[in-house]
Amino acid sequence: MAKVVVFGVGQIAELAHFYLTNDSDHEVVAFTVDNEFLENDSFHNLPVVDYEGLIEKYPPAEYEMFIPISYKKVNKLRVEKFEDAKSKGYRCISYISSKATYYNTLVGENCFIFENNIIQPFTSIGDNCILWSGNHIGHHTAIKDHCFIASHVVISGNVTIGESSFLGVNCTISDNINIGKSNVIGSSAVIFKNTDDNSVYSPAETEKSKVPSNRLRGF
Repeated sequence: MAKVVVFGVGQIAELAHFYLTNDSDHEVVAFTVDNEFLENDSFHNLPVVDYEGLIEKYPPAEYEMFIPISYKKVNKLRVEKFEDAKSKGYRCISYISSKATYYNTLVGENCFIFENNIIQPFTSIGDNCILWSGNHIGHHTAIKDHCFIASHVVISGNVTIGESSFLGVNCTISDNINIGKSNVIGSSAVIFKNTDDNSVYSPAETEKSKVPSNRLRGF
């Protein structure tokens, strides 16, 4: 069991506190934010401290960190804070839901893996990744560092997801595919070929019908 300081006081930090408190052996002891965003001194009845002074109040020899920052700027904010915490000597815990299914998967530091992820054998997940709920991660797949996988993504077998990539809700990656670094795969996209670094795939939004709902037959 580790005593953990969670970075942030937003919704994802609140979720982290909930899951760690209710579904892990770790103890959340405090939250931390950058000094410019320090507005309250407590959150969920725990202290909130400025990140700049964290090392004095919660030294890395005694405390560990969890940094559940979202995919903003294609995961760059989470990368920067994770690397800074590591440079200060902190170890970052990972959380894997007890309701996730996986088989000896190699999982790095600072990963947040929600419920109902199915992670097949011979897979690996790098450092600083977030896998929201309900994904299928196929066999022999490697998810590299700093990725964010949204809900109900299907990654088929023998796929490599390049570091710092974002995969949106309901997208599908065919088998034997290499996704480049820093890709943004939009919601419901379907990928059948290898992608280059810094690629963006954004399927068109469903068009609004010209017939209003109150004129639909049978409704």
